[in-house]
Amino acid sequence: MAKVKLTIPQFKALKAQGKKFTLVTAYDVLLASIIDKTPIEMILVGDSMGMVVFGYNSTVPVTMEDIIHHTKPVVHGAPGTFIVGDMPFGSYNVSVEDAIRNANRIMKEGGADAVKLEGGAKVAHIVKAMVDGGIPVMGHIGLTPQTANQLGGFKVQGKDAAAAKQLIEDAKALEEAGAFAVVLECVPSPVAKLITEQIAIPTMGIGGGPHCDAQVLVTQDLLGMFDRFVPKFVKQYAKLNGQMVDALNQFYQESMDGTFPGPEYSFGMKEEDLKQLY
Repeated sequence: MAKVKLTIPQFKALKAQGKKFTLVTAYDVLLASIIDKTPIEMILVGDSMGMVVFGYNSTVPVTMEDIIHHTKPVVHGAPGTFIVGDMPFGSYNVSVEDAIRNANRIMKEGGADAVKLEGGAKVAHIVKAMVDGGIPVMGHIGLTPQTANQLGGFKVQGKDAAAAKQLIEDAKALEEAGAFAVVLECVPSPVAKLITEQIAIPTMGIGGGPHCDAQVLVTQDLLGMFDRFVPKFVKQYAKLNGQMVDALNQFYQESMDGTFPGPEYSFGMKEEDLKQLY
């Protein structure tokens, strides 16, 4: 039976029923098609591509064109999975009109089912305008990588009472604005638990502890493909980076010593035709 894409009301119903769900990242058709073979419900075409795909030091340089370009193959590769397109830095912090225009592009040109943007109460008016315009929006608070420099780097957020209270208010503001879910990144587990209990929309934790309604990881992190650094919240379910290096080394060595390609990987021809060539 083909995998059936869930809808926003169904995600909200999962929370109401106390059932968990998952979100991972993809940036190309190959990885998207692999994810589509699993029960994982959501794919984020994240601006994390800045570091994972392009090798930047942050997500800031990622452009609208990058997001749209990478969303298209993911949509083709995972027809049974809900696709969220990230709104990159600069695409929604100029004006409400700019935010709506860019979100429209991610959905119309990229084919995404929804968009995600970073920020809490300060961007709630933008979220409301987008939702009023018919755009499904996922929020993102806690560690917001696009503005990590303002936060003092990639650090846990909401560690003291005042900061935790602000995160709770941010989550409530996003819910009131019409966001259908909110990502909690690098937030202490007790704070994520409080937020999850106090809002009706799903919380999606990436470094948010076990009480969130959904769990999020970058696919290349959980598969052990991206090895520049491994955040504390990442569990590597495989070590593919090393396996891929081993396979490539083996290909190189067998090519050098002539054991590849052997007869089973080569094409022959009829003896009489070969004689005519000589």
